Amino acid sequence: MLPGSVDETGAFLAAQGYIADTALTTAVFLALALPRPIFLEGEPGTGKTELAKALATGLGRRLVRLQCYDGLDINEAAYEWDHARQLMAIRLAEATGAMPDIYSRAFLLSRPLLAAIDPDLPPAVLLIDELDRADEPFEAFLLELLSDFQISIPELGTIKAAQKPVVIITSNRTRDVHDAIRRRCLYQWVGYPSAVREATILAAKYPELPGQLAQQIVAFVQKLRQADYFKPPGVTETLDWAAALTMLGHDALTPESIRATIGVLLKYQDDITQLLADV
Repeated sequence: MLPGSVDETGAFLAAQGYIADTALTTAVFLALALPRPIFLEGEPGTGKTELAKALATGLGRRLVRLQCYDGLDINEAAYEWDHARQLMAIRLAEATGAMPDIYSRAFLLSRPLLAAIDPDLPPAVLLIDELDRADEPFEAFLLELLSDFQISIPELGTIKAAQKPVVIITSNRTRDVHDAIRRRCLYQWVGYPSAVREATILAAKYPELPGQLAQQIVAFVQKLRQADYFKPPGVTETLDWAAALTMLGHDALTPESIRATIGVLLKYQDDITQLLADV
């Protein structure tokens, strides 16, 4: 059952361990209620992908993920014909005289986009992850899906969703995504969390984390984001760092514990060198 209000949506997400601010909670509520795809843009590691996972878990739906990359095409993203089976069917028909329809669903291989709207499968949450990494022409193919939740296959016809999937599109803003995509979606920028929300996220994920250490981690990470680093840590790195420090038995931040684990928090040597010079 879908949440009936913004407050219910916040509680629904929190029950899955996802702590969202009011703006994102409102966007999710509207995306579920209207329903409309939601386009999430922001820095890596701010929880865009995790939102789709939380929704799939909370709604009890399949999570269908399309990881975008340079060169992604329709055969890898939506569907392709099983040419090997088609050829075998043709050869068998030559022997038996009974020619099958080689352009039927029996010979169609579903890729993520088609699998997400397949009327013969349970409802899904479709995650189109890092769309900005795909080529711009690929975006044109998504327009029919985002508008009508259907895919037209020239040899077969149109396959339309029996129940619309929840669609989450993410972008790390390595390039601009076309306006035609944005117009079909609700838009939400996902930024770094405030100190209070990050502490809440940390407590939700690692309730056993010592309070002093949790406060120190949040304060340290928040300070890093205000400094001049090439790639400041996201929430993902905060959580990974907390797990690493706990695993190593640290109950407070010290220069030694920071030096030993800094590669969990920062991912570029120039950033690490800059930080360690001040520790």
